[in-house]
Amino acid sequence: WSGEPLWKSEFERVLTETDELLGSTNGPFFCGTTFTAADIAWAPFLERYGAQLPCLHEGLNARDATKYPHLNGWYRAMETTVPAYACRVQGNPSSWRKVLTMAGFGNAGVPPDVIDRMDDFDKDEARPLSEVERAIEQKLWDEYRSTRSWLALSPSAEAGKTLLNNRQAIVKDTLKRAASLEGKGVPLDEENLDRAMRALATLLIYDDGKYAELEQASSEAVSVDGVYAMAKFLDERMCVPRDMGSMSAAAIKRLAALA
Repeated sequence: WSGEPLWKSEFERVLTETDELLGSTNGPFFCGTTFTAADIAWAPFLERYGAQLPCLHEGLNARDATKYPHLNGWYRAMETTVPAYACRVQGNPSSWRKVLTMAGFGNAGVPPDVIDRMDDFDKDEARPLSEVERAIEQKLWDEYRSTRSWLALSPSAEAGKTLLNNRQAIVKDTLKRAASLEGKGVPLDEENLDRAMRALATLLIYDDGKYAELEQASSEAVSVDGVYAMAKFLDERMCVPRDMGSMSAAAIKRLAALA
């Protein structure tokens, strides 16, 4: 077997039928205007299609509003009107794309054109949020957090809190991989690694000033050796939503892009 993905036409058939199904419900959800268990059942498959199909074939995009308007509407509704999904349950494109490198292509390995497309999408995913995007994200987070008082004030701050809560395990895992991290900017002694971890957490928690008391610490954290390299390492190791929600993981990815 050559390791090539399934034919593009087969994926297009499935996407078209799914779009027609959604169009028949007066959506945007699978049972009409209300989010139900049907959407929960479909979510893992459609998340995966949304992230992976553009990498498998040129011009194959489940979120294409011109070809699949109802399917595009389902993605938008899930991500902008279901806070628990958007803030914690949803997987992120990076994690779904990593699956392509793990299995499914036989002994031939991942085709080079698939790898190239994956790299392009990773770069786009790391871009800074616009003010409008940030406002939409924060509104969803505030609604999600309204019944979960233990959460931080923003998705970014929640990422920082998660790192601090798991700091010892992360340091141990990083040091275990020291040989593969040589020359990549990640501190490989426990003291400096812990310092870089704390600096990264500070940058994430301070975010856009929601924790004003960290302003000075945040300005100092940017110059800590290895802080952005650590973000890059964690981004590469991250599995979403296992480790944290997609919004929080995206905050780490944006810092990783500065490495």
